[in-house]
Formats: sequence, C-alpha cells, structure tokens
Amino acid sequence: MEQKYNDLKLGERGVIISIIAYIFLSSLKLFIGYIANSEALKADGLNNATDIIASVAVLIGLKVSQKPADKDHPYGHWKAETVASMVASFIMIVVGIQVLFGAFQSVFDSKQEAPDLISAWTGIFCAIIMFLVYRYNRNLSKKINSQGLMAAAKDNLSDAWVSIGTVIGIIGSQFALPWLDPLTAFVVGLLICKTAWDIFRDASHHLTDGYDTEKMDAYKETILSQFGVKGVKDIKARNYGNNAVVDVVILVNSNLGIRDAHDISTEVEEVLKDKHGVYDVHVHVEPN
Repeated sequence: MEQKYNDLKLGERGVIISIIAYIFLSSLKLFIGYIANSEALKADGLNNATDIIASVAVLIGLKVSQKPADKDHPYGHWKAETVASMVASFIMIVVGIQVLFGAFQSVFDSKQEAPDLISAWTGIFCAIIMFLVYRYNRNLSKKINSQGLMAAAKDNLSDAWVSIGTVIGIIGSQFALPWLDPLTAFVVGLLICKTAWDIFRDASHHLTDGYDTEKMDAYKETILSQFGVKGVKDIKARNYGNNAVVDVVILVNSNLGIRDAHDISTEVEEVLKDKHGVYDVHVHVEPN
C-alpha cells in the first residue's frame, strides 16, 4: 500500500516538471513572438499556457488519489487520477480544434510578412525541451503505472509536435511558401486531436470497469497452476485508478475441510499479488 502512494508522489514530480516547463516555454515563446513578429510562435505560446491548466488538473487528480478510504469512498480515491486524465483529454481536444481552426483561417490571411528567424530557433529549442520532458514522463509513467502521468506525457509530445509545426511554418514563410504554414498546422491539429482521443478512450475504458482480457487469461493460468485448485468457475477484474482488483471463484475438492480450502484461497491471493502486481484479490471457494 505504501509503495502505491509513493508511486503517486513520483507521478506528481513528473507533472510538476511539465508545469515548470510550460510556464518557462510559454513565457519565452510569447516574448520572442512579439519581438520577432511571429504570430505562429505567439499562438504556440498561448497553446502552452492552456497546457498548464491540463497539467494542473492531472496534478490535482494525483493528489486526490492519495487520500485514504473514508465513509463516502470505502475503496479509496484511486479513480481521481483517471478522471484527471479525462479532463486533460477535453482540454487537449479544445486546443486541437483551435489549431485546426487557426490553420483554416490562415488560408484566407493575406498577411505575407516573414518573421525574424530567431522565432524558428526558439521553436526548435522549445520542441527539444518538450521532447525531453515527454521522454522523462513517459518512462516514469511506465515505471509506476500511472495513467495520469502518461496523459501528461502524451500532452508533452503533442506540444513538441506543435513547436515543430510552428518552425516549419516560419521557415516556409522565409521562402515565400505561405501554404506550408496552414498545411503543417492542420496536420499538427489532427495529431493533437488523435492524442486527446486516445487519452479519452483509455480513461473512459477504465472508468467503465473495462479490463484487458489477456491479463485476465494470464491470471486464470496462474490460478490453475496452484496446488489444490481444480478449476476456475468465474473471474472478473477491474481497476481502481491504476490498481487491479480481481474477483475469482475457484473450484476445490469437496472433501477438503474449511481450513484447507481457506489456505488454498490465501495462496491464490498471494500468487496474484506477487506475480502480477494485483492490488487486491477476492477469492470465493466452491466444492467440486
């Protein structure tokens, strides 16, 4: 239990790094965008400002997830992290639609003035920073199995793509290729929307108690390998945040005493926790 809460605290560290990066890069992009006369870089900076809100939502979700069980939440507050992921996906889809709308509008924009190339170098620098933050958060989220942090990592990657798209548009304007900017922005907008949809799909799957059937098959195989288990009558699994909870009905010899049957059920619980990292197991024993 303590390790689970420590993992959530590690997840907080990753999200805080994202927030710090967004604050710094947003300020830098807006400042350079104004002095270099780059509308694309200013728009990218505003995009990062909205990402701060999404990251704060994930951070709140991670903090709420650490609250212990109480009268209203007897199973704890683990799912708050999943709710935060869904909120982040909503914010990302809004940003993605804004990027697509901006790309459409720029087609009819007659302004042809090329911004200073410092704006392109700024975009490259920011893209590299966001990609490094993405790699850190992605690896950490896999290590601690954090859905909320993975959502933040995907948001980091989409922002790196936005910065790359901004650079392509700025460079294109230097070579009198005004169509390159809206085309790149449109592709980037689609990437952001797809990322948002992937996060939403995973979060909604968790919240509706969906579960990976391959994992359940692995659980069943492990249970059947235990001494005294003659069969698995039923097995179900669900998630409390990123913690797996398994309910299983096993069949044992009808001649066994209560103590022996209880020992077998305890062994099943322990092996699922040790081998598969299951958070909690409920075993019901039936004679066969």
